[in-house]
Amino acid sequence: MPAASEQDRAVRALDTIRSYHAHIYFDGPAQRQAAETLREEISQRFSVLLGRWHDTLVGPHARPMYQVAFAVGEFARFVPWLMLNRRGLSVLVHPNTGHPRADHVDHALWMGEMLAVLNPQRLPDTEGPEPAIEPNTQPAIAP
Repeated sequence: MPAASEQDRAVRALDTIRSYHAHIYFDGPAQRQAAETLREEISQRFSVLLGRWHDTLVGPHARPMYQVAFAVGEFARFVPWLMLNRRGLSVLVHPNTGHPRADHVDHALWMGEMLAVLNPQRLPDTEGPEPAIEPNTQPAIAP
C-alpha cells in the first residue's frame, strides 16, 4: 500500500469547501426522461445553479449528465432529498475545495452505481477559487 501523502494526512477545516457539485448521470432515453423529471423537481424545491445538459461525454464523466451546483448551506437539505428521490440514477456529489482531482476521486460521495472517473490525471491538482453560486432556480415547493 503506498504511503499517504502530506495532503492525505492533513486535517482540513470545513470552510475549505467553497461549494458542491452534484452530477446527475443518465444512459438512454428512459434514464434521460427520469433525469429531466428529477431536474424539474430539483428546480421547484432548491436554490441551485442547474448546469447545461451534456448528452455526450464531457470531462472526467463516464456518462451523459448535467451538473447541479449548490452552496454549502444547501447541502443538509438537498443531498438527503436527492438520496431519497434520485429516480434510480447514478449521482456523484463532490465538494469544491480548489483541488479538482481530489474532489472528484477522493472526496466524492456516490449514490447508485459508482461510475469510473475517466482520465483523472487530466483534472488539475489545484485551481483558483470556485465562482460564487448564483442560483437559476426559483423554488416554490418545500422539499
